[in-house]
Amino acid sequence: MNIATKSTPGAVDFDAVKAKQQMAWASGNYATIGTTLQIVGEDLCETMDLRSGAKVLDVAAGNGNATLAAARRFCHVTSSDYVEHLLEKGRVRAEAEGHTITYQQADAEDLPYEDGTFDAVVSTFGVMFTPNQQQAASELLRVCRSDGKIGLANWTPDGFIGHLFKTLGGHIPPAPGLRSPALWGTENALHEMFDAQATSIGVTFKTFVFRYLSPDHFIDVFRTYYGPVHKAFQALGDGSPALEADMKALIERFNTATDGTMVVPSEYAEVVIRKA
Repeated sequence: MNIATKSTPGAVDFDAVKAKQQMAWASGNYATIGTTLQIVGEDLCETMDLRSGAKVLDVAAGNGNATLAAARRFCHVTSSDYVEHLLEKGRVRAEAEGHTITYQQADAEDLPYEDGTFDAVVSTFGVMFTPNQQQAASELLRVCRSDGKIGLANWTPDGFIGHLFKTLGGHIPPAPGLRSPALWGTENALHEMFDAQATSIGVTFKTFVFRYLSPDHFIDVFRTYYGPVHKAFQALGDGSPALEADMKALIERFNTATDGTMVVPSEYAEVVIRKA
């Protein structure tokens, strides 16, 4: 990392938090969840008006939703994540479509690229989970060229996924002093992190709809494949029925389906930042 994280008494140990997060995201199989979110990457690339031939970096790319969306628009894409097997999942998807994409394991808080390397930098539900938020934002800005664009999709605090993470935090509290990932879905935090090097910050609040066979099906899929939920159920052991009950109550609150299936809208912020 570029910033010391352990010298100040009482400060968050970002390295320790990041190590735990990396293990969480490497558990389960996020690719199973990630593929259902593909439309978000497509919408983001359209909103950014990405031009063919542009050099694009996908940060915390997972299995490559924004990566594939940019490649389908004939951009030159580098896909990065700190979980190697997720990059491999993305590589398989890209090869099936015949795309040539560069894959590199990388830390979003310490990107291994020169200043101003990319015309556009994107991240869909990825960089928002970095523990050192300002450092991650600074890295996105650093590797983007002047007058380039940064495009983000971030869950909001008041949306379904924002409440899901609050539910998880009620059972397994986050590290003291750690900022909520959902702050990336708020205009105030985005301006706080990016204003100093941005000429404009556009935020549009959109909705992704989770569609599952039933609430139980959603919980089973997320408990099995979605790293943070998977790890929470593992850690709770005998306490996991309480978490399951709280998740069911949350789904019932947001579910618009009346036929036994699950149709849950979840708000997210689509963000386009123009770098100065």
